[in-house]
Amino acid sequence: MSDESPKTVIISGGTAGMGRAVALDRLARGDRVTVIGSSEARGRALVDQAANPNLRFLRADLSSIAEVERVAAEIAERHGAVDALALFANRVHPRRAETPDGLESTFALYYLSRYLLGQRLRPLLDAAPRPVIINVAGVGNTAGRIFWDDPQLTRGYRQVRAQLQAGRANDLLGVAFARRAEGQVPYVLYHPGFTRSGADAHPNPLVRNAIRVLARFFARPVGDAVRPVVEWIDRPPSSALTAIDRGEPVDPSLRTLDPGDAERLAAYTRDLLRALS
Repeated sequence: MSDESPKTVIISGGTAGMGRAVALDRLARGDRVTVIGSSEARGRALVDQAANPNLRFLRADLSSIAEVERVAAEIAERHGAVDALALFANRVHPRRAETPDGLESTFALYYLSRYLLGQRLRPLLDAAPRPVIINVAGVGNTAGRIFWDDPQLTRGYRQVRAQLQAGRANDLLGVAFARRAEGQVPYVLYHPGFTRSGADAHPNPLVRNAIRVLARFFARPVGDAVRPVVEWIDRPPSSALTAIDRGEPVDPSLRTLDPGDAERLAAYTRDLLRALS
């Protein structure tokens, strides 16, 4: 048990892998945990396993803007403050798919849902004494880029390209959030490295089996990978932006953390949301 007061923790993508592990750990410390996930079956399984009245599961497809707005409104109705927002939600799409909003699905779930949750829950985070946002993606990796002429990847879609672009978008999201922050919410970008987590989520059975084999020999245990996340919830960093790649600080001058690109993406995102409203 933590020696601190119970916290209110929101976890997107929390029904499997690292998100699930963080949820169970924080529940064991006495926290109030809300887990957001798209699978009713996985959500119910987590609720049954935890058997804890402090756990709440919200089923939602966070690739939908309307669903993100609904979830944020439900959280605001229930809580006056949020101590930690941990962002894990992601899904691999072998072929290009569009959301009901007409957006490329990887961009919508892996990046845009994290942008929106941070924005919509910001007043609740500002109301907490020591809040933190933790975005688990691939900071420190320099592969991939934002396709400024075609962010929705209408041409030449490939699943790796989509994942890398959304990963770089999350890097820039952290930079933009920290630079524009008016309150005191530190933002953590965290790359855990190859972890024994999420292998069963890949839609291709051959890929799933290959990931399982590789994970058995080379991946970090989930418990090791989530330990920093759990600790940041108890003791948020003092810096506006913290970037950690597999235990090592990331040089803020890295080109994937360029402030100009961060502002450019933020402007694109605001214009996109205005056009869809």
